[in-house]
Amino acid sequence: MTITKEQVLQALGNVEEPDLKKDLVTLNMIQDIRIDGNNVSFSVVLTTPACPLKAMIENACRNAILHFVSKEAVININMTSQVTTQKNTGVPGVKNIIAVASGKGGVGKSTVAANLALGLAKSGAKVGLIDADIYGPSVPIMFGLEGARPMASQVEGKTRIEPIEKYGIKLLSIGFFTDPNQPVPWRGPMVSTAVKQLFNDADWGDLDYLVIDLPPGTGDIHITVTQSFPVTGAVIVTTPQNVALADAKKGIGMFMMPAINVPILGVVENMSYFTPAELPENKYYIFGKGGGHKLAEILEVPFLGEIPLIKGISDSGDAGKPTVLEDNGPMTAAFVEMAERVAQQVAISNAKALSAENIVNN
Repeated sequence: MTITKEQVLQALGNVEEPDLKKDLVTLNMIQDIRIDGNNVSFSVVLTTPACPLKAMIENACRNAILHFVSKEAVININMTSQVTTQKNTGVPGVKNIIAVASGKGGVGKSTVAANLALGLAKSGAKVGLIDADIYGPSVPIMFGLEGARPMASQVEGKTRIEPIEKYGIKLLSIGFFTDPNQPVPWRGPMVSTAVKQLFNDADWGDLDYLVIDLPPGTGDIHITVTQSFPVTGAVIVTTPQNVALADAKKGIGMFMMPAINVPILGVVENMSYFTPAELPENKYYIFGKGGGHKLAEILEVPFLGEIPLIKGISDSGDAGKPTVLEDNGPMTAAFVEMAERVAQQVAISNAKALSAENIVNN
């Protein structure tokens, strides 16, 4: 029996992309089919290198060929990716802007933003991180860059800020341009101008994701960012306490306002439970249990995961090397899984936006 390209495509037409609810062939995710006798090779182009369903999709493709084409087939699958985008972000070369926000301070928003950016980069994505928390920039400390100053370069006759690269991602923080020992009394217009410069005056190059660490609450910077740049979606960080959940709900409500209208990628519950080092299997829910999950259910947005309350997380940030850079352990796993779920939601949001656009155009 001679295996044909048509048979392979027909077989793979039975494999559905679980998030997008269409088959891989219809979604143009199958490329470079090569057949040599019983040897069948092809590429599956995922919507993100951080796809949490990669292994499942690969296994489904392999089974489809064996079941519908030939049990004798020797299959080689190249799992690759092309990060999707839905619109011009307003920042040249940047495919997706992800805002990380919280309704109140002290919930670990900056820790989540830093580890999210690094988790996405760990999967192979090109990532940048803007520390737009004007009143409390933390990137210089969390990345061991106190006192660092970005260089300037000439790009097409214009002076551009060169983001600082560390741990495989590009970084800019308002803290790079201010004296950490001197208070800076920012007023509204000054804040908006400063934040826009981090986007407009920097040479970001090609990025799959640009993560924005917003200040806590709802204010000038949130409005400036969301109305000046088409944000792909927002990640809301909360802790299990009722007061934090109430504030997080207001934060989500702000992004859902018609004038802002930013999709909610999901809720992350930080400091969910405490696990002592000597009892790694035990979980103690000090601040309550399931609050973030319940909030996500009530507002009908995805729940992106629980991050444990472990001293090592804050220690690693203070030491200038965020937790996700560690090789193993529950802390690293929690952040990597969160990053995968965020990437998954970005792909789903982009697919919905493109589908809606096609319906309007047709």
